[in-house]
Amino acid sequence: MYSRLFRFVKQKIPRISDTEMIALQSGDTSVDRDILKGVLSFPSYYEGETKFDNHKLNYLLRSFDHSPIYPIQSKETNKPQTNWVDYLAKNKYFSFLIDETYGGIKLSVNEMSSILTKITSVDPALGVIAMVPNSLGPGELISHYGTKEQKETYLPKLAKGELVPCFGLTGPNNGSDATGNIDKGVLFKDSDGNIKMKISLNKRYITLAPVSNLMAIAFNLEDPENLLGHSGITLALVKREHDGLIQDTHHNPLNVGFPNGTIKGTIVVDLDQVIGGESQIGNGWKMLMDCLSAGRGISLPATANASSKVATFGIHHYIKTREQFRMSLSDMEAIQEKFINMMKHTWIIQSSVEMTNDILDEGKSPAVISAIMKQQTTERARLVLNDAMDIQGGSAICVGENNFLEKFYKSAPVGITVEGSNTLTRSLIIFAQGLNKSHPHIFPLLTSILEDNLQDFKTHFNALISHSISLYVKTLTYFPFTCYHTLEHELLRFATLTNFVALKGGSLKQEQMLAGNMADMFGNLYMAICVRYYSTKHEICSPWTNYVVDSLIRENRILMNQVIDNLGKERYLLQHLKTTPKQRNYKEEREMFQEIMEHKHLVEETKKNIHIEGTILEDLERVSEEIESGIFDSTMRNKVIQVGEFPNPVEP
Repeated sequence: MYSRLFRFVKQKIPRISDTEMIALQSGDTSVDRDILKGVLSFPSYYEGETKFDNHKLNYLLRSFDHSPIYPIQSKETNKPQTNWVDYLAKNKYFSFLIDETYGGIKLSVNEMSSILTKITSVDPALGVIAMVPNSLGPGELISHYGTKEQKETYLPKLAKGELVPCFGLTGPNNGSDATGNIDKGVLFKDSDGNIKMKISLNKRYITLAPVSNLMAIAFNLEDPENLLGHSGITLALVKREHDGLIQDTHHNPLNVGFPNGTIKGTIVVDLDQVIGGESQIGNGWKMLMDCLSAGRGISLPATANASSKVATFGIHHYIKTREQFRMSLSDMEAIQEKFINMMKHTWIIQSSVEMTNDILDEGKSPAVISAIMKQQTTERARLVLNDAMDIQGGSAICVGENNFLEKFYKSAPVGITVEGSNTLTRSLIIFAQGLNKSHPHIFPLLTSILEDNLQDFKTHFNALISHSISLYVKTLTYFPFTCYHTLEHELLRFATLTNFVALKGGSLKQEQMLAGNMADMFGNLYMAICVRYYSTKHEICSPWTNYVVDSLIRENRILMNQVIDNLGKERYLLQHLKTTPKQRNYKEEREMFQEIMEHKHLVEETKKNIHIEGTILEDLERVSEEIESGIFDSTMRNKVIQVGEFPNPVEP
C-alpha cells in the first residue's frame, strides 16, 4: 500500500527548484511551527546588556537638522551641510553586526531594533541609511562567510566607517524574483592563464549605491568551459574604483532623501573577490537566504514601529489640542473610531517587534516569521498613517515644521516595496512556501520523497495523518472558556484548516488569493500571540489587550469562512469550523477609547523608543497636558496647530 501511495504522491508534488530547496533548508522555525501544531507558545524574555553609547545616540537625534541627506546641496545654501552618511559611518552606526574583534559593536537584536526605531522616528531617510549596513550586505556576509583575509581586510574598515557598504542584487529584470534574469558572469582564462570572472552589471534600486565604496554584488556565474566545475549564484566584493564599474546615476524614491541608485558596467573580477573564496562559488543564494532575516525581521519592522508610534503619539495629543465645531476633536466619535484603529495597529506592531526580537535573540533565525513581520508591520503602519492623515487633515497635507506625518507618509511605500514586495510576500511566501517550512511534518515527508526513501516516507506519512486526525477531533470537542482559551481554539481551527488546504500541494502557487487569505490568518495569529506576550511581559491592563486580540480573531473568522466556502468537496468536512464572527460593538469601542485616554500608560508605551525632544511632538504633548489641567497658554496652543506658510515668489 505504501509503495503505491509513495508513487502517487511523488507524481502529484510539484517540481522544486534548487533555489526553492535552498530557501526551505535555510533558517529555522519557532512560534510559527507551534501555530501549525495548533499550540500556543511564547519565547523567553530577553535580558541583555546595552553596548551602544546612549549619549552619542541622543546627540545624533538632537543635532540632526533635517537638511537634505542625498544629494547634498550645500552650494545652494549659505551654510555648510553635514554629510550625514559620513557621520553615521565614522561614529560606528554601521557596525552593529560586526564583532568587537574587528572593531565593531555587535549588538543584540533588541538593542539594534531600539536604536533603528529611535533614529527613524527623527527622520525615515536617516533610519534607512542606518538600517541598510546593519541588514543584508557586506558586513553580515563577510562576518558569516568571508575568508580570514577578507574579514581582516574589510571588517575593521567597515566598522570605522572608512568603507561605506551596499548590496547589489536587483536589476531591471529581477526584483522580488531575486534570482530571475539576474546579472551574468562568465569564467574565463586571461592571457596569463589565470581564471577570472567577467561580469556584466545593470543593477538598480540599490540603497547607498551612490555613496558606497564597497559593494557586494550578486550574479549568476556560468562556467561554459568547465574551468572550475561549479557555477551558479555567486557573491563578490567590488570597490568603487574597480576598472569598468559605473556609479554615475541615482534614483529619487519619492523625495524621501536617502541615497539610492545604480551599479553598472562590465568588470573583470578575481576569484579571491568571491565572498568566502572560490569554494563559495554558486553558494550565493544560500548565503542570502541565511541572512535575509535581519532586513525582513528586524530593520523594516523597526521602521514601521517608528512611523506608527510617531503618528499615534502625535495624533493622540493633536486631537486633545485641536478644536472643531466648538469641541475637542477627541470628543468626536468619527475621530475616536479612527484613533482606536491607529492605536490598535500600533500596539500590534510594537508587540510583534518585541516578541520577534526576543525570538531572534534566542539565536533563532525563523524565515517564515521574518516574512510575516515584514508584510504585517509595514502594511499596518501604512493603515496607521492613512488614518493619521485623515485626522490631521489640512495640517497633514501642507509641508511645514508642524507636520510630523509627511515624511513618514511619503516613506511608507518604501517599506512595502523593498526586501520582496508585500504582494509577493503575502501571496507566495508566507503560506504557499512557508507551509513547507513551518509545518511539523510536510517538509520531512517531502524530503523522503525527493530522496526516494520509502521507509522515511512511511514514518512521516503516518505522523502527518495522526497529527491531522488529532487536530480535527479536537476542533469537534474543544470549547474555550477564557480569552486565552479562545486564542488557543483559533490556533486549533487554523491548524486543522491548514492540513486540508495543504492537500492542494503545488497548486497553491497558482491559487494566490487562497494562499493570501491563509497568509493573512497565519500573520494575524502570530500578531495575536505577540500581543498576549507583550501584555504578560509588561503587565499591561487586560481590557485593551483582549480588545486587540479579539479584533484579530474576528478578522480571522471572516477569512476562515471565506476560505472554506472556496474549497472543493472537502469543505463539507469543515463546516463546523465556520462561525458567525462577533460584530462590532460601538459601546465597547467607546469604552476602549476612554481606556486609552484615562490610562496614560497605554500611550506611554507608544512613546517608547521615539525621539520627541525639541520637536512638534514635545510641544503637542505639553499643550495637551496643559489643556487637560485647565491651565494653558493659548498662544502656544495656536502655534502647534499652525500650518507651514512660505513667501510667494517675487515676480521679476
